[in-house]
Amino acid sequence: MSLVNSGCGRGVFGRGKSELARNAWVLIIVATALQLRAGEMPVVSVGFGKADITPELGPDRPVYLAGYSPGRTAQDVHDPLWSRCLVIAVENARLAVVSVDSIGLQLPTVEQIRQKLTDYRYVLVSSTHNHEAPDTIGLWGPTPLVSGVDPRYLERIVEQTVTAVRQAEQRLVPVTARFGTAEDDSLLSDSRLPVVKDGILRLVKFERVDNHQPVGIWMQWNCHPEALGSRNRSITADFPWATITSLEQTEGCPVVYMTGAVGGLMAPPRGVVKDPQGNLLPESTFAYAERYGQMVADLARKALASCRTVRLGPLQVAAVPVHVPVTNPWYRAARAAGILKRSSYQWSGDPFMPGEPLGWYNAWKTMAVRSEVAVVRLGELSIACIPGEIYPELVYGRFEDPPDAGADYPDAPLEPTVVQLLGDGPWLLAGLANDELGYLIPKRQWDAEPPFCYGRSQGQYGEINSCGPDAANAVMQALARCLKQLNSNVPVPAAGP
Repeated sequence: MSLVNSGCGRGVFGRGKSELARNAWVLIIVATALQLRAGEMPVVSVGFGKADITPELGPDRPVYLAGYSPGRTAQDVHDPLWSRCLVIAVENARLAVVSVDSIGLQLPTVEQIRQKLTDYRYVLVSSTHNHEAPDTIGLWGPTPLVSGVDPRYLERIVEQTVTAVRQAEQRLVPVTARFGTAEDDSLLSDSRLPVVKDGILRLVKFERVDNHQPVGIWMQWNCHPEALGSRNRSITADFPWATITSLEQTEGCPVVYMTGAVGGLMAPPRGVVKDPQGNLLPESTFAYAERYGQMVADLARKALASCRTVRLGPLQVAAVPVHVPVTNPWYRAARAAGILKRSSYQWSGDPFMPGEPLGWYNAWKTMAVRSEVAVVRLGELSIACIPGEIYPELVYGRFEDPPDAGADYPDAPLEPTVVQLLGDGPWLLAGLANDELGYLIPKRQWDAEPPFCYGRSQGQYGEINSCGPDAANAVMQALARCLKQLNSNVPVPAAGP
C-alpha cells in the first residue's frame, strides 16, 4: 500500500485532513498487528557447533570400547567421535542441547559440564548410546573387576562439549522452525518379546528468517548404534555417522542426532539392508552400517517433506531430581568394588525423598542413585528427557494385556506413558538424557525368575542391564511431576549443578 495518493496528483502534504486521519489509522492497525504477531512468535535464534572427542590411541594408553563384554580394546579410528550441539536462544533465555557419540554419560559428568555453563537456562546432554566408543561408565574394562574408564577422557569430553556450546552460541541467527515425522518399522528389529517398536523418526529443521536458508536439523531416531557388532575394534560413531554425513551433504546444514526409545530392544534390522544392486549386505560390516545409516537419512528426508511450522517460544524447563532404586546385584557389586563411581543412597521407598548416603553401616540396605528427569517446552514443542533406555511400551502405552503368565509382577500398576503425559502436540524424546540408568522396563514385563515368559527355558536379555523392576516407574512418575509443574503456570527453576 502506498502512502502517496498519486491518483489525485498531490503529495502527502497536499492531502486533506480526512485522508491523513485515514492513513494514520491504517498505520496504527498495521503496527498493532505486527506487535501482536511479535508477541505470538517470540524471536528465536539458533546456532550449531561441534567438537572432536575422539580418544588418542597408543600402546601405553589402551582404549576399552563400551558395550557387549569387557576387554575389547580399540585398534584404530574409522571415523571421529563428536560432541554436537545446538544452542536455542528465546529472548533472554538460552538452552544448550548436546548429543555425544558415547555409550552414555552419567549425571556427575553432565553436572561438570553444567558447572562451566552457568549462564544457560538449561543444558541437556544426550548420548547416542554408541557401542563402538570408549567406556565412560566403567563396566567394560580389561576384566569385570577393573573399570575401563580413563578419567582423562572424561575430562576431554567435558572440555570439548563446552567448546561446542560456546562455538554454537557465536553462530546464533534468528530462525523459523518446522517439525516433521516419518515412520518405517521395517528399519528396526525388536529382539525381545513382545514386539513393540517406535519406528517414528522426528525432527526439527531451522531456517534463517531473512533468506530461508537452512541453519541446521535436530533429529531423533530409535535404534541402538550397534551395527558393527561385538567383534569390531575400530572407533566409530556407528550408523549415525553415515546418517549425519548423508543429511549434511544433501541439506547443506549441520545435523544433531539424538537417540530416542531404544529399549525392548531396538536394533538395526536383518534381511533389509541391501547394496545398490539389491544384494543383502553382511551384518557387522562398515558397508552394512553405512547403508543402514543412509536408509535412516532417507527416512529423515521424508520427515523433512512433511514439516510444518512450529512456534518455539517461550522457553520453559522443569527438571526433577529422582532417586531410583537399584536392586541389580551386578550394579551393586560394581559400585562396592569402585567400578561404578557415583554416590549412592539408601532407598527411602519414595523416589522424591532421598535417603541417607550409603556407607559401611547400611551397605546391606536397598541402594538408590540420584538421577534427573526433565521436560523442556519450546512453545508448541516438548522434549521429554529420559535418563536411560526406555522401552517403547512406556512411550505409547502398548502394554501386553494380559501380561504373560510367566511375568514376575503381572499385577503391577501400569506406569504413566510419554504420549499420555505429553499429549498431541509435537515432541521429541531424548533418550539417555543427562544420565544412563540402563533399561527402563515396564514392571509387568519384568522376567528374572522362573517360570519364564513365552515358555522359554531362560529369561530374555534386558534385566541384567537395568537398575531394577521399579526403575521405570520412578522415572515415569518424575516425568509426570515435570508436566504437572509446567502445566501449573508457576515458574519452574532449572536444575542446578
